[in-house]
Amino acid sequence: MIDFRPVVQTIGKIVVVLGVGMALPMLVDLWYGDPHWQVFLQISVLTILAGVMSVVTTRGAADTLTIQQAFLLTSGLWAVLPIFGALPFIFGAPNASFTDAYFEAMSGVSTTGTTAFPDLDSLPRGTHLWRGILQWSGGLGIVVVAMVFLPVMKVGGMQFFRSEGFDTLGKILPRAGEIAAEMTRIYFFLTGACIITYILLGMTGFDAVMHALTTISTGGFSNYDASFGTYLGGPEWAASLFMVLASIPFIRMVQALRGNMSPLWHDVQIRAYLRWIAYSCGAIIIYRLLYMHQDMHPLEVVRETIFNTISTFSGTGYASTDMLAWGHLPFSLLIVVGLIGGCTGSTGCSVKVFRYLVLFQTVKAQIRRMHSPHRVYPLRLEGRSLDEDVVNSVMAFFTLFMLSFGLLIVGLALTGLHTKTALTAAWTAIANVGPAWGPEITANGSIAEFPTTAKWLMILGMYVGRLELIAVLVLFLPRFWRN
Repeated sequence: MIDFRPVVQTIGKIVVVLGVGMALPMLVDLWYGDPHWQVFLQISVLTILAGVMSVVTTRGAADTLTIQQAFLLTSGLWAVLPIFGALPFIFGAPNASFTDAYFEAMSGVSTTGTTAFPDLDSLPRGTHLWRGILQWSGGLGIVVVAMVFLPVMKVGGMQFFRSEGFDTLGKILPRAGEIAAEMTRIYFFLTGACIITYILLGMTGFDAVMHALTTISTGGFSNYDASFGTYLGGPEWAASLFMVLASIPFIRMVQALRGNMSPLWHDVQIRAYLRWIAYSCGAIIIYRLLYMHQDMHPLEVVRETIFNTISTFSGTGYASTDMLAWGHLPFSLLIVVGLIGGCTGSTGCSVKVFRYLVLFQTVKAQIRRMHSPHRVYPLRLEGRSLDEDVVNSVMAFFTLFMLSFGLLIVGLALTGLHTKTALTAAWTAIANVGPAWGPEITANGSIAEFPTTAKWLMILGMYVGRLELIAVLVLFLPRFWRN
């Protein structure tokens, strides 16, 4: 029988941290004289008590995790945290229903960025900061999960990175603390640098903090209905840089800060990611300048295109303009890059660059075998052999991802949504990208007018998409629960 105590204890500890984190929006509301601070105080106490009770009742649990417990922890954590994260939205502004509040919290911790709130401009600063904290925490959490748990669980080919994420088999929790400390330092450094940069470029202190939290997490929540359109010019360039930094492997930045720059310069994922960003931006800029007659200076077209394309590619989801107005070709290209996403081991989302590189190597080898069937073509990436189990895991992930994407489109369409809405809503949920388009989308990009069933389908899509699908679906296999 599976021992749930280590799982419950670990989740309980993280719930305590979440409750303590509610003190920050409480202090912000208190500073601005908003009585809404009382809501955060009450919910904070409740959350901390719930977490402490979970820890106390599981005293004596082992400090290691089995593979089964690792699956349960990752899946349970992203299901439980949004429950507590949603409470301030229910009992405080905007007094949302449980569905809308849980949707917002899930969108936060999964770093998706789609909002269920139709009027962001009227929300208290504390509520906005809490939305930013949820995304910032979710971004850090997914980096740790990607480097500690997914390689051990062999999810979607992640076992390829096991040696870089430390050998954690049989000692996951102790090593997780070491890895988390390294990643957290980088995360704090990038966040601080982003805050300072935004302030120097004209943002208010609060706006700089809010947008830095959601830039480094590649989450995309904003405290304005106009999203990043409130700050054009310099902030867009800065955000583009930090979104790219946040969506490359954090382990490379750790190595760089230790004085070893070589892995950063030679990482095949990073090179491919930067190349593909350049190709996408270049294609859209050329198309807009040649075929879209706009009353804009060419440099404005370049800046606007680079910012919004990187925002979509990295899965951040900021928008500074209506990308539908760019034309069908650029919009289709944005859908494609959203299905690629950032690098493995970053806050980026979607399929990830690594898996496409494995796919391309596999296809290339198959074509060569057709030409010379008797020759052996070993699969290699970054100078390392691609084992058969890695290739099979990646192929299984692609199959499940596309199947889930298609099923989610059909499910959303059956709730009565317009076809365009169903397609983009499924895309933004399963790939954790952020924006959606269609008749049912409100002026600020909210899904507030969606049917309740559609919202829960999107919640499910965000959940399985963020946890790489297999980490969740494996729980439904009967043999998983056998010793």
